[in-house]
Amino acid sequence: MSVAVELRHITKRFPGVIANKDVSIKVETGTVHALVGENGAGKSTVMKILYGMQRPDSGEILVNGKEVHFKNPNDAIDAGIGMVHQHFMLADNFTVLENIILGSEPKHGATIDFAAARKKIVEMAAQYGLEINPDVLVEELGVGQRQRVEILKVLFRGANILIFDEPTAVLVPQEVDDLFQALEGLRAQGMAVIFISHKLDEVLRVADEVTVVRQGSTVAEVKSKDVTARQLAELMVGSELPKPSTLGHTRREEITLALKSVSIPASGSRDLISNITFNLHAGEVVGIAGVEGNGQAELVEAIMGLRDYTGSIEFHGSAIDTLSVADRHDLGIGLIPEDRQRQALMMTSPLWENRILGHQRGKPVMRGFVIDKKATYESTRTIMHEFDVRAPGPDTLAAALSGGNQQKFIVGREMSKAPALLVASHPTRGVDVGAQGAIWDVLRKAREKGMAIVLISADLEELIGMSDRLLVMLRGSITAELDPAKTTPEQLGSAMTGAA
Repeated sequence: MSVAVELRHITKRFPGVIANKDVSIKVETGTVHALVGENGAGKSTVMKILYGMQRPDSGEILVNGKEVHFKNPNDAIDAGIGMVHQHFMLADNFTVLENIILGSEPKHGATIDFAAARKKIVEMAAQYGLEINPDVLVEELGVGQRQRVEILKVLFRGANILIFDEPTAVLVPQEVDDLFQALEGLRAQGMAVIFISHKLDEVLRVADEVTVVRQGSTVAEVKSKDVTARQLAELMVGSELPKPSTLGHTRREEITLALKSVSIPASGSRDLISNITFNLHAGEVVGIAGVEGNGQAELVEAIMGLRDYTGSIEFHGSAIDTLSVADRHDLGIGLIPEDRQRQALMMTSPLWENRILGHQRGKPVMRGFVIDKKATYESTRTIMHEFDVRAPGPDTLAAALSGGNQQKFIVGREMSKAPALLVASHPTRGVDVGAQGAIWDVLRKAREKGMAIVLISADLEELIGMSDRLLVMLRGSITAELDPAKTTPEQLGSAMTGAA
């Protein structure tokens, strides 16, 4: 096989941080090549370099044997490189066709040639096993179908080297199977695929070869058939692969949270959430399972007071329906939001300023009506130390941290107040096995001390392993209650999609 893309001795420095140090990767045509490593190990940086988003301080990039120098992503796209991002970049109010051609519109004279574009998209979709209706609005698509649109976008632009960044993070098992079938189609057509993931079982299932990076450097390149997930984990973090588990029952009699017929009306024909009723005890984890878009996000917003709703929500036996978001937080309701960058961080602000968010009504952040910068600074240091947030110090900008370190900081900030109830929405999304294990440990210990936890996750093994009870949401309603001890990921996935 020929080499499609090769990175040789890539080094990239930022102020106070060496992101990449002598990273080398070689990807052959017609293969899936996985890139694994802890958060902060340098995976994202080296892929941004390959995609033209950043420039290396030293090293070489070769595409089809020729050295290239990318100034921006357009240069990379012109060289046949496409990137499917973890967070989809689609316009919901545009059709599939409009999203795919946006920025690369085929012209017929002075107008867009929609007929030619539709013909090309339909042919590509059939060729690679990515069938989809080009005329449907993206807002009507499920997560797996949206991902197909992202893949077709890069193929439409002529990419033959594809970078997939955490592509299975939000997919249920059946959608993962569909994606892997699509990757097999790309491989069979001679494409080169770079697959970035923290799910090592999936890496071994789909990849031909695996490059492992640790602390910014390449430490191993192995064939997937020659290693186990445990061995890969040891190469990545020097420890065994963590497993989600709660280790025994800690549920108490006291009911911390009670939802009674909670609904959120919608302008359309169906409520966003409808007649949600359940109790959550102290020392208990209730997992909420559902394909994204089935009401989980709206349920979180209702509990936190971010949306109007009908019915009633009680906290420690008292109704909180009229309380504001800040009042609920002060009572002892904590939140780990699903989108860390959009909902939990000011990316261009330092960590000590981010420490204040949501905690600006008491110590250690405030002294009277004034921010206590010294105390906030020291509190930030404490969070960074206790939760292993790897950054030079409290003055480091949030944007300079890897996704896993951002997540650990958010978890540490919320746990610093020891809430009685924690709503954890995708708490380990996009983090490595080391950070994942650390966050699971935090949740386990909090549960043992009596914290009640609502856990929402797209990781079905996490839901099954960490939950005492599982509630399945479908089309805004709770459609099943399952015992995690008797449920497999496949059974849970079937219940989530309505197949069970």
